[in-house]
Amino acid sequence: MTNLDTSPAQEVCPAAHEGQGPCVQLWPEREVPLGGVRAMNVLRTLPQRGLPTVGAWCFLDSFGPDRVAMSVLPHPHCGLQTVTWPLEGAVRHRDSVGSDVVVRPGELNIMTAGHGISHSEFSVLPATTGTGSSPVVEELPVSRGLQLWVALPDEHRHRAPSFEQVRDLPVAVGEGFTATVMVGEFAGHRSPATMFSPIVGVDITGTGSLDLPLRPDFEHAVLVLDGHLVIDGQDIEAGPLAYLGAGRTSLAVEAEPDTRFMLLGGEPFGEDLLMWWNFVGRTHEEVEKAREEWEAEGLLDDAAAAASRFGFVQGHGPDAGPEAGRIPAPPLPGVKLRPRTRG
Repeated sequence: MTNLDTSPAQEVCPAAHEGQGPCVQLWPEREVPLGGVRAMNVLRTLPQRGLPTVGAWCFLDSFGPDRVAMSVLPHPHCGLQTVTWPLEGAVRHRDSVGSDVVVRPGELNIMTAGHGISHSEFSVLPATTGTGSSPVVEELPVSRGLQLWVALPDEHRHRAPSFEQVRDLPVAVGEGFTATVMVGEFAGHRSPATMFSPIVGVDITGTGSLDLPLRPDFEHAVLVLDGHLVIDGQDIEAGPLAYLGAGRTSLAVEAEPDTRFMLLGGEPFGEDLLMWWNFVGRTHEEVEKAREEWEAEGLLDDAAAAASRFGFVQGHGPDAGPEAGRIPAPPLPGVKLRPRTRG
C-alpha cells in the first residue's frame, strides 16, 4: 500500500463539512503513473481537491486488471491505516513488525502504521517449471485490486504499529445483493477488523432494484468496479467516485446484472490533515521530520534500523538479490503548506 508517485504533491485535507445532505456528485478518476520497478498506472479517486476524505477514508487507488507484477520494496507510513483488498491475484506482505503473509481475493489486510512502520508488497508469481537450460515460466497472473488508506484520529495516530489479516469476513445477503463487509458494520453484520473511527467499507454485488441500509450520520460514496448503477436518476459507470453526502437511512440503487461496487462511508472526519507521499500528518514540520527520519534510517545497519522509528523489513537485506534495498523518499516541494479549514 504505497504511493509510488515520484513527485508527490502535498495534499491539504481540511476537516469535513458538517451538514452535507444527500447528493450524487461524480468525482472523476485521474490516472497516476507510478515509478519504480512496478511501472504501472493506477486510477486515483481520493483525495480530490474538493473531496479530500469520505469519513476517515483519505486515499483510494484502483489498479488493474493487468499482467504487471507488483514489486514494491520497503517504504514507510505513519498516521494512517492501510487497507489492502485484492480483486484478482495474490500479494505477499512483509512489514517491520514481523508480518509475512499472502493476501488473496476475499481476504483483508489491515496495517496500522501509527507512529511509524515500513512494509513491502510483491505479487505472488507462478512457479517456474521445466528442467535444463530452458525453464518454462507461466504467464504472469492478472493483478487487480484496491489500495485504501484510513486517517487515524489524533488520539490514535501515535500508537504503536500493528498488523492483522482477516480471512473470514461476514457476508450480508439481501434482496438482489450479496455484500462482503470489509470494515465496520453493514446490514447487521460487523467485520472483526480493528478500526479507530466510525467507518464502513463493503464490497457489494447486485442485480436489479436494491435497497441498502445506511447510517444517516455517515457520509457515503460508491465506486463501481464492474457494471453500471443508477442512483437518484444518475448513471454511474466504473471509474469515477460517486459521493452521496450524509443524511440517508437507505440507498435505492438500480444495478445492471452482476454489478460490483464498493460502498465506503464514515462519520465526517473532523480534523485537518496534511498528506505527502506515504505520510499523513497535521503539519508540514511533522511530514518533514518523518521524511528525514526515513532517509537517515537508510544509513543504519539492519539491527539499528530494526530499532528505529520505521523499523526493518526482513528479507530485504543486502543479500536479497532483486529484493534488496528500500524506496528512498522523494524530495519535498519547496513550498511550506499548512492545513486550513474547509471554507
